[in-house]
Amino acid sequence: MKPNPRFHRHRNLYRLAACITLLCTTSLQAFEPNEWRQTQMLNVPAPGLVRVNLPATTLNAAQPGLEDLRIVDAAGNQVPYLIERPAPDPESMLRPKEFRSTIEAGVTRLILETGTTAPIAGVSLETPASQFVKAVQVEGSHNGANWKKLAVGEPIFRLPGGVAKLRVSFAEAAWEFLRLTIDDRRSEPVPFIGAQLHRPRSTAPAETVPITIKSRDESLGLTRLALDLGTANLPLASLRIDTSEPLFTRSITVAVPEIAEDGIRERTLSEAVVYRVDVDGKSEARLDIPVEQQIRARELLVLIRNQDSPPLSINDVRGERRLVRLIFFAHQPGRYSLLSGNSQCGGPSYDLSALSKQLRNATATEVKPSSLAPNSKYKAPEALAALALTGAKIDVVKWKFRKLVPLTQSGAQQIELDPDLLAHALPDQRDLRLVREERQIPFLMEQTSISRPIQLNAVLANDPKTPTLSRWSLKMPQAAVPFTRVVCASASPLFHREMRLWEEVTNERGDKLPRELGRATWDQTPAKATREFIIQLNARPQSDMLFLETNNGDNPAIELREFRCYYPVTRVVFKTAPDSTHPVWLYYGNREASAPHYDLSLVADELLRADRATVVSGGEENLSSKAERVGQTLTGSARYIFWGALGLVVVVLLGLMSRFLPESEQ
Repeated sequence: MKPNPRFHRHRNLYRLAACITLLCTTSLQAFEPNEWRQTQMLNVPAPGLVRVNLPATTLNAAQPGLEDLRIVDAAGNQVPYLIERPAPDPESMLRPKEFRSTIEAGVTRLILETGTTAPIAGVSLETPASQFVKAVQVEGSHNGANWKKLAVGEPIFRLPGGVAKLRVSFAEAAWEFLRLTIDDRRSEPVPFIGAQLHRPRSTAPAETVPITIKSRDESLGLTRLALDLGTANLPLASLRIDTSEPLFTRSITVAVPEIAEDGIRERTLSEAVVYRVDVDGKSEARLDIPVEQQIRARELLVLIRNQDSPPLSINDVRGERRLVRLIFFAHQPGRYSLLSGNSQCGGPSYDLSALSKQLRNATATEVKPSSLAPNSKYKAPEALAALALTGAKIDVVKWKFRKLVPLTQSGAQQIELDPDLLAHALPDQRDLRLVREERQIPFLMEQTSISRPIQLNAVLANDPKTPTLSRWSLKMPQAAVPFTRVVCASASPLFHREMRLWEEVTNERGDKLPRELGRATWDQTPAKATREFIIQLNARPQSDMLFLETNNGDNPAIELREFRCYYPVTRVVFKTAPDSTHPVWLYYGNREASAPHYDLSLVADELLRADRATVVSGGEENLSSKAERVGQTLTGSARYIFWGALGLVVVVLLGLMSRFLPESEQ
């Protein structure tokens, strides 16, 4: 008699249910869900295994590791569950057993003996060539004689600026030999010195998620997109750039703001090259950026390096997330509750790890949870994140400057430090303090990848004694602003110049001395698309006047225009509420101050996940006395003369006052 597969399937399911019951009897106890903020209904139609694909809203409401998820049946008992996170295996590479390269008429031919019987999904070539674009045909063979086409007209390239695509992908299969034919008819052959074979990676389910472009910042050679993922704790698989540009290549970095020891930094998650190129009249494009990371905050950063090309027009950014599934065994049909939103509880222990493989592979009923709803039994616990953040008292007598911080709403806020503040604060900004009613407001410093430009007033300042030297004086908006780059443009089509950037500083004896800030070579040709020059500063300027000069030798002088400088954007991130009677002030300018240390670790994740209101600080107030203000404007010997004269005046006044005092009795 033939065995009935349905009977065996049901018998295995009942055995699995019995094991789950035995393993979890200690967990099936009364449960009071009053510390969970959110609930979702699960309508289970029949007893047995149930699989729930957790929506992004559930991931957003729960802890990052989903430790606070709980399933409760109609009787109020916890139901054990297992979390399943399907993810693709990482792709591996191996060297071919043999690599041969020959150059023939109009083509370069590469023969690879793979040395493996495992499936192959692609090959990456290695070459020292720095610039080329080629079309490749790939063929596979089992005996080295009969060949089957796997890919035709696939582009490979390496362009200036490090942008490259040297991989050719094809349908995965096992091949003992691979033959790559590289078309050299339109350009000179390039040497290929090796290759790596790509083993296929396993697939995993994913679904599309909506993404919003919150902001776009253009810096020199860099586009910075701030993306709103809509929810936190998203297991992001990939991003896709939507652009109508017909031809382009760009190197892209995906980063995320992250809490570091000294504030908020941008941590790189992944890097990729996106392109749309034309090879032999065939348009080839790659617009996907692999990520495969859980994004704990809602904000994601995409940094597009444009080099000397204009910024890309970005129409949209789309994303795909990996599924997160929850599996449990329902002993009876009915309504179950999925609870989330408890920031203080730990993860449950259900002893289901022994059955993880059986549960993941078993047939289960798919149940879709209802929308998130407030838990009617919720009772708010004591939580530091819900309290107003205040620091210790502070005496601001030694602080020389302050700015008003006008607040219009409660919650997370951010202030971008402007050039005036950066000039008068210490270089590491350790003297910054947010103050309300003589009490500090804790904050985090955020170092961003944004650079802000400032236009400079440039005047030709040649030295008559050196006619071959061209010099420009650049008036800065403020002394001591931490500029990192100076940029200018030239209409001259052809030249080679050594450029030098310097300033004039005064030492303590009053002597004026040149101080070099940067040096670079500028080569300009008529075929060059951009005619801008960038010089990086290797030191922070001390004055408000810089000089850019070059020696023309026996050549005509070059013309320069469109001078501008760039400084990095730093933000202060904090949490507070507006108060019309007690304003918030941002103090700075205390050279004796040490860096503040606040207990912000308990709410750092909240600050990162929350939408921040951007606050523009008010005008600068100088809190120094009149004598101090005069002293601040003097340098070198003038400062000593001023304070010496002031001391002499004090001595004379004391002498005059002593003459009017009554004489003491003998």
